[in-house]
Amino acid sequence: LYLVLFVEVEMDDFRQLAIGTVVYILICLCLIAPPTEIQSAGLTIQTILSGWLGSENLNFIDYHIRRTSATLIFHALLPLGYYVSMATFVDDDLFDLRSASKTWKIYLLFAMFIPFCAGIIVFYWKNYRGHPIIKKLQRIREYSSGDSTPTGWLELAHDIDDEFRRIDKFSSGGAPGSRVYVTDNWILRTGPYTVDAAHHPDVDLILTDSTEHTLSAETATAAQFLNILVVTSGSSQIKPFKIRLNALEYNELKDKLRTPVVNAKNIVIKQTITDRFLDAFSDLVENNGSVHYLGELENCIGCMQTLANVKLTKRCDQETCVQCYCRPMWCLECMGKWFVNRQNQSRPDGWLSSQAGCPTCRSVFCMADVCSVRQ
Repeated sequence: LYLVLFVEVEMDDFRQLAIGTVVYILICLCLIAPPTEIQSAGLTIQTILSGWLGSENLNFIDYHIRRTSATLIFHALLPLGYYVSMATFVDDDLFDLRSASKTWKIYLLFAMFIPFCAGIIVFYWKNYRGHPIIKKLQRIREYSSGDSTPTGWLELAHDIDDEFRRIDKFSSGGAPGSRVYVTDNWILRTGPYTVDAAHHPDVDLILTDSTEHTLSAETATAAQFLNILVVTSGSSQIKPFKIRLNALEYNELKDKLRTPVVNAKNIVIKQTITDRFLDAFSDLVENNGSVHYLGELENCIGCMQTLANVKLTKRCDQETCVQCYCRPMWCLECMGKWFVNRQNQSRPDGWLSSQAGCPTCRSVFCMADVCSVRQ
């Protein structure tokens, strides 16, 4: 239909129609999948309709029932918005249906029919409890307790609302309306038109694949993203869904989950720069050799959990490094964390050759001066 519209216009108007179409498509893309700048400007459905939507933190399920309904109506109005935009900025005659071409009239009918159908769907969702979110909660309720009553889903909704109010939940994702949340008992994924939910004790988690990007819009650095399939065990009525998150958030996710993630494909999950440095730090200290210590070793004053097992002893040739006379007071991991936190975080390529001060006496040392302790 769009191609027919372009064919019927004269060459003089073709450029204006083409430019207007491209601009409108770009605007639609920014509204459907808003970048950070659009979100910061508050040009999202969640921000514009915040008064009607309510609070996600207080009423999670009701909020997303309203949000998905509003999103469907808004997206359905975009074709009609194209007609109004072309009539306003390209061809004023489109406001007069008698002078509009047959193709434009067909397009207008099509553009008005879509929001009409969307309105009927939203009306059905609201009045007959047919919303996809409610249907999914009803299936989960029936699977977990055998309760198939029309109001059985309300108990699950209240449970999710209560847990979502807690501040210790895990959350991932940047785009509004498309995020992953993990509470004490629930795994939740929000999408444009629905919300997927799974109960911790009833699911299997499978790491299916990963993708790597040289530049991430969220971190402005290289990033690895993991796709985890959430499958409800023993139920074909509850559709599986995937959650996607940055590999840097994987450990935090595992700490919140009550079910282990199965990595059957042995996918390599890349660590943070700090974690990789600590691994290299440990390897270098091991190669530095050890020093004999006659005194009694105490717990590391950094973590208070591991015995102090490293001592600073000048072994390098750098003039700026000095001998440290402190007794062993730190474990290898805490000393590595101390060292990396004293470096220029924007220049990780220089961490291995840098220096830091002793955590206790501030004597300057480099990585060649960190030795393990033996008794």
